[in-house]
Amino acid sequence: MPHTSVALTLAQTSDPCQVGPELRRQMIDCWIAVTDAGGAAGFPFPPVTADDVVPVVDTLLGRLDPQRSRLVTAVFDGRLAGWVTLNRDPYRLVGHWGTVHHLQTRPGLRGRGVGSALVREVQRIARDELHLEQLHLAARGGEGLEDFYGRLGWRETGRWPGALRLAPDDTRDEVLMLLAPL
Repeated sequence: MPHTSVALTLAQTSDPCQVGPELRRQMIDCWIAVTDAGGAAGFPFPPVTADDVVPVVDTLLGRLDPQRSRLVTAVFDGRLAGWVTLNRDPYRLVGHWGTVHHLQTRPGLRGRGVGSALVREVQRIARDELHLEQLHLAARGGEGLEDFYGRLGWRETGRWPGALRLAPDDTRDEVLMLLAPL
């Protein structure tokens, strides 16, 4: 049987009412799968359950706002492949930059460009729609994330040494990264 290519579809929302129950459920399932596979997406101690993830997803979705918070999703073959959030602080002093949070790709779909596509789309939204000048993020050290983001134009600006204790014998740096100009 010939291989057919399935396109990755990116979408964004800034209105909690636009996130239906199926997308919400797929976001929760994705976050559980990413965490349980050891991903650095917000829950450092697997395994997690829906009881752990649901309130965090609901809070994240409740904060969506056209001027301050966007959810970007990637769908592959009719299924949520990954997602990320982009937030802008409401204070004028720092209103020219945004923060990227919770980038995650379903473990079975890694290596297909989903994460890169999400990061590029967040960059486009930040520049073209929110008129931001730079993006920030914090990544868990020791996961190769510096290299991933580096290939996409990000640069490390500093570290909080030993900021993350995953186990008594596993303490990691939190790596601070910047993408500028957009």
